[in-house]
Amino acid sequence: MLLDRSKAPDFNVPEDFELLPPLELKLSNGAKFFFVPTPGLEATKIDVLCKGQRASLPLEQTLVSSFTLQMLQEGTKTKSAGAIAEFFDFYASEVHPIQTYSHEGLGLLSTKKHLNVVLKEFLSLFMEATFPQDMLEKRQSQRKLSIKLEKEKTASRASQLFRKCLFGANHPYGVEVNESHVESITRDLLVSYYNDMLWQDLEIFVTGDFDSKELESLCKLLGDLPNREVVESVLLPSINTLMAVTEPRDKSVQSSIRIGNWSIPQTHPDFIALSVFNTILGGYFGSRLVKNIREDKGHTYGIFSSLAEIGDAHYWVISADVQKEFYLDVIEEIYHEIKKLTEDGVNGQELEVVRNYLIGQMLKQFSTSFDLIDRFKAVHHSGMDFDYYARKLAFLKKFTSEEIKNVGKKYFSNTPYIEVVVG
Repeated sequence: MLLDRSKAPDFNVPEDFELLPPLELKLSNGAKFFFVPTPGLEATKIDVLCKGQRASLPLEQTLVSSFTLQMLQEGTKTKSAGAIAEFFDFYASEVHPIQTYSHEGLGLLSTKKHLNVVLKEFLSLFMEATFPQDMLEKRQSQRKLSIKLEKEKTASRASQLFRKCLFGANHPYGVEVNESHVESITRDLLVSYYNDMLWQDLEIFVTGDFDSKELESLCKLLGDLPNREVVESVLLPSINTLMAVTEPRDKSVQSSIRIGNWSIPQTHPDFIALSVFNTILGGYFGSRLVKNIREDKGHTYGIFSSLAEIGDAHYWVISADVQKEFYLDVIEEIYHEIKKLTEDGVNGQELEVVRNYLIGQMLKQFSTSFDLIDRFKAVHHSGMDFDYYARKLAFLKKFTSEEIKNVGKKYFSNTPYIEVVVG
């Protein structure tokens, strides 16, 4: 039978979407252990996460947590930074710091064949890091340069100012990082954070091809990791939102725009519907904002709307880098598209395109076992489980134009929005 390549294949949506949860164990150190098997796959992934403590630090020490994680591979009691890098390279392994406002830790990607050797060196980073002064000074120099370069980029500057407007300059989520924050970091601060604040309430996420005996041996090794009790959370300062900031730059040829406001968490009953609204507005390449401002007007290469979170705070933001002389027109068109979508809704053809796109994107996120553990982490850290994805698929299969219009009106009509322009 010849294949007719002039016709696209049928789009089939699965009737059921059942995901088996990871195996959950509790290790001897009290850490939670989650395991997803990968039969026949030699690659192994281990992520060790703990509660993020950045928000608990004084504002002038806001970079201490990130410097601590970045310097774990700069030297241990038995190896120098060069020897550590050479060791992991030799065994085709990769170690990387993991940091968000909610969690921090280390990730390891290696092979099952060499895991026993590699794991011992990986575990030493949790207990034997030395934070050499010369490597700290090198990191500080690099970070100062990075801060300077980022401030020159209108896009990076606009994103930083948007967070500052959202939370306030004296909030740990809104603090504007500068060179003084880098200069205030000392080796003693890093050692103190490493010994007292890091590794609280450990959770370990593992994928690999292990039988029961191998898994038992792995759990025993990981059970030797430090796992500190969670210290009482520091009360965050009140949020002081600033609604608008414009930072002109005479020599700039583009303006970076950020427009947004507060939103809802993933656990909220309206979140899935709101995510659909956000996609239609500016969440994919066929969105309303892309068609209007990129394709019709030609004012930008890209414009995107997203639902985001920092710690326990949730917001939405529209981001675009546009031709400087047209930035006011772009802002006007953004508001026009929001109003039109909240008042008129979506037509049938556009609705089905978005429906198929979102279902396809969602199913693509579960292509591998590595994807599976990442998707589990995403819902687990929001206080949910895999049932969320089944509920999401069920909604995507049946949502109506009226539902999307109503949820958009509910959450995107609370003007005024926060508005930032740089350039």
